[in-house]
Amino acid sequence: MQVVVDGLLTNYSKTGAGPVVVLLHGWGDSLETFASLQKKLSGDYTVISVDLPGFGKTAAPSETFNLAKYAQFVHDFVDKIVDEPIYALIGHSNGGAISIKALVSANLAPPKLVLLASSGVRSTYKGRKKALRIAAKAAKLPTKLMPEHIQKKLKKKAYASIGSEMFVAEHLQQTFKEVVGEDLLASTNKVQADTLLLYGSKDTATLPAFGELFADKIQQSELHIIEGADHFLHHTHAPKVESLIAEFLERK
Repeated sequence: MQVVVDGLLTNYSKTGAGPVVVLLHGWGDSLETFASLQKKLSGDYTVISVDLPGFGKTAAPSETFNLAKYAQFVHDFVDKIVDEPIYALIGHSNGGAISIKALVSANLAPPKLVLLASSGVRSTYKGRKKALRIAAKAAKLPTKLMPEHIQKKLKKKAYASIGSEMFVAEHLQQTFKEVVGEDLLASTNKVQADTLLLYGSKDTATLPAFGELFADKIQQSELHIIEGADHFLHHTHAPKVESLIAEFLERK
């Protein structure tokens, strides 16, 4: 399904019936990442999954977005397609950071929040940001005389070597910089929702320690670290993750 939100043609799916649950994917991903989880929850809830601006089949914004603009977009999207307050917001990776921003800024106020390998902890990685700048500079120097497609390939490899996802969406590089430049930890204590935090023990993108830091800040929260899971724990450990989420949402 498609709808125009804030001037952007927006792609989304809506299934099931009952209290409204909204799913937000991570950077470079799309609503398809939640196919299994959406099917699991649709028996008890109205489940809405959306391609965020610039990803999947949703148009890219003409301006640079930051977390606040993504959070406002989610608010405007929800306001346009549902007539009732949402029951839960579920965000993976950058979708988790957007979810936190939405609750902290009071754009949305669901009673339930699920953070899957959520990003948003940046202050502990100043050294990594410096490495990102060095890698970008280093990637340019030896490749200037090479064909453009070779330059891009080598540059992407240089970023990947330090774990950057910038080149997953090259058309949103400035937006990427804005998003990863904001640390949410200090403001997370403003989150009032009952919160479930799920992280993978082998996640190198959003470390399990992020979950511990968020759990310390969010008063009504519980943390589960899934043994052996990586960043896409909702894929590799779907039955466990889906069961934990379903049980959490059932609790009043």
